[in-house]
Amino acid sequence: MAQLFQRITHGVYVIGVADAMSANAFTAAWVMQTSFDPPMLAVAVHPRHRSYRMLCAGGRYSVNVLEKGRLDLAAHFARSADANKLAGVGWKPGAGGVPLLEDAIAWFECKVIGQMAAGDHELVLGRVVDGRLQRPEAEPLRYIDTGDLDGAAALYPDAF
Repeated sequence: MAQLFQRITHGVYVIGVADAMSANAFTAAWVMQTSFDPPMLAVAVHPRHRSYRMLCAGGRYSVNVLEKGRLDLAAHFARSADANKLAGVGWKPGAGGVPLLEDAIAWFECKVIGQMAAGDHELVLGRVVDGRLQRPEAEPLRYIDTGDLDGAAALYPDAF
């Protein structure tokens, strides 16, 4: 079933979050544009993750677009939230302290305007308040390019 769902085309992103005390980032593939005017992006986040609590507390998030071939960055930010994943990675704080990665080919800053339950994840809707295309010639990393980096193959049910 994992191979079936990998055929839905989408990229691989690093989502930056911050609260009053710290910043963090995590790898996500479920990101989508939901509106042109105003520009909005939605991201699916597992509510048990520490980053989800930081996102809710800070009310903002960043979406950092990874370049094709940068599986190292995708794997780095997929690690446990117990580690300081931002240590040793070039980044700067955006509005509200959300991490903007220097190695991202583009980034968006979003202000949370709503959320809803979506199965085992929460769908967080954000209005894009800033963004930058840092390397227009670069191709984005796609989810299918990551293989089973996230271990998702074991999470799908056996049947519909």
